[in-house]
Amino acid sequence: MSDFSLWDIIRNLLLAGRWTVLLSLIAFVCGGLVGIAILMMRTSGARPLRQFAVMYIELFQGTPLLMQLFLLFFGLSLTGMQVSPWLAASVALTLFTSAYLAEIWRGCVEAVPRGQWEASASTAMTYMEQMRHVILPQALRIAVAPTVGFSVQVVKATAVTSIIGFVELTKAGSMISNATFAPFTVYGLIALMYFCLCFPLSLYARRLERKMNVSR
Repeated sequence: MSDFSLWDIIRNLLLAGRWTVLLSLIAFVCGGLVGIAILMMRTSGARPLRQFAVMYIELFQGTPLLMQLFLLFFGLSLTGMQVSPWLAASVALTLFTSAYLAEIWRGCVEAVPRGQWEASASTAMTYMEQMRHVILPQALRIAVAPTVGFSVQVVKATAVTSIIGFVELTKAGSMISNATFAPFTVYGLIALMYFCLCFPLSLYARRLERKMNVSR
């Protein structure tokens, strides 16, 4: 294992794990904000906005995240723009996350009974007022479990950013493995760390889903 002890490997992986967690949080929060905007366009009465939202969702759901990262990191560099791995990873994961969250939330909005739309429209509410005061509060309750569940996918998707040199858990593991010649130990620890990050989220999502079904 070269000059690295087991503790040295764990310590370095934990340090890199901070960036995995931070990148996941950035992607989820920023992706959520963009996702809300896409959701509002996707469910609006304006056809151009709906068409833009559909194309946006189809684009980022229908193309690999790896390709999106390459285009942002290497493609923009060809135009003379210097893009850091941090920026490229954050933007790519934000766009990726927003497309999926917008579609998840659209399903939750459409799960609200149509009578709620009609009742709120009869009180002369605008579309934004309907969404804010009537529809979204009900859809939020339905959306919590699948949203938390999707956060697991965001955490695992951060591993792809290692391909552009972003030093998160997977990239750090590759570097440590090359230095220690102990790939089984290193990648075993990486798998354990991803499990420790993702399993509690999966468990929480299932609990929320059961609680929602019971409350219904």
